[in-house]
Amino acid sequence: MSPELKKRLPLFAAILVGLALVAGGIVWWINGQRWESTDNAFVQADTTLISPQLASRVTEVLVGDNQRVEAGQILVRLDDANQRAELARAEANLQAAIAAVGNVDAQAEQEKAAIAARAAAVTQARAQAGLARAEVDRYGKLAQQGWVSQQRIQTERAGAATADASVQQAQAALVAEQRTAGVLGSTREQSVAAVEQARAVVETARIALERTVIRAPIAGVVGARSVRPGQYVNAGTQLLSIVPLTQTYIVANFKETQLDRMRLGQTVEISADAFPGRKIEGRIDSFAPATGSEFALIPVENATGNFTKITQRVPVRIVVSGADRSLALRPGLSVDVKVDLKSQGGQSFAEASIGTPRP
Repeated sequence: MSPELKKRLPLFAAILVGLALVAGGIVWWINGQRWESTDNAFVQADTTLISPQLASRVTEVLVGDNQRVEAGQILVRLDDANQRAELARAEANLQAAIAAVGNVDAQAEQEKAAIAARAAAVTQARAQAGLARAEVDRYGKLAQQGWVSQQRIQTERAGAATADASVQQAQAALVAEQRTAGVLGSTREQSVAAVEQARAVVETARIALERTVIRAPIAGVVGARSVRPGQYVNAGTQLLSIVPLTQTYIVANFKETQLDRMRLGQTVEISADAFPGRKIEGRIDSFAPATGSEFALIPVENATGNFTKITQRVPVRIVVSGADRSLALRPGLSVDVKVDLKSQGGQSFAEASIGTPRP
């Protein structure tokens, strides 16, 4: 190597380093303008906790750990002896109530016949009273002519009074039967109400019996199974969990200084250590209504004299899209996310926060 070249070699190296720095700066600037990223992101799912709605003893557990189940599949059976007995008693009470309604209906039919008989008796009494009054009139005329004695006139008048009294008696009996029919009407309404109440008790007992069979409310994978056959469980005791792995999502905690250019629907690149080398595609689904510290069990108290400003983080919900939805992203896995700020989106973080309707 010539001395001249040796002298210029440091210059060439400095030029190459400078060009590399410029190229690196340009790449950094482009990426910084296009992407917002964070490694404070985790996979989550709307896990469903399975608990019984009544206290009983477990007779059968039909699922195992990490087993996939479908919606409606039977998970656990509880001892249903008490519930079956309650249902049988409720059904018997229902039949008794229905029979009581039938008895009232039979009495009502009997009262209809009695009312008809009383009405006929009133008609007969009125006819007898009319005949007695006619006899009084006829004998009264004969008495004026001297053909009958005064005693016969008195006898006929007494018979007419008796006939009138018989009419009143028959009418009173008719009114009594009609009122009895009215009482039977209200009694029937009470009996019908008792039947409906008994039906409600039967339905309650049937629901209690159905609740001894615990089914999966959603499709997913069984986790945190703590129930065992023979175990006595109370209402609300957590038996197991169902994780819907096909409906997982990602919660990325971005700094508040990163949210200005984020929009709903923007494309997100996701990298998971569980799937090395694979880029998972997603999109921004929603922004949390507050920072993560606001939902902490013990919120931070900032009204103190030694306050130090700390950049807060806002949870951003990201859903996996496309063919990557078939990936079994387990809740709790950590991921890295990069939001493509150049991709097309909808509402901005500020618009979504104040509740502006989505386009």
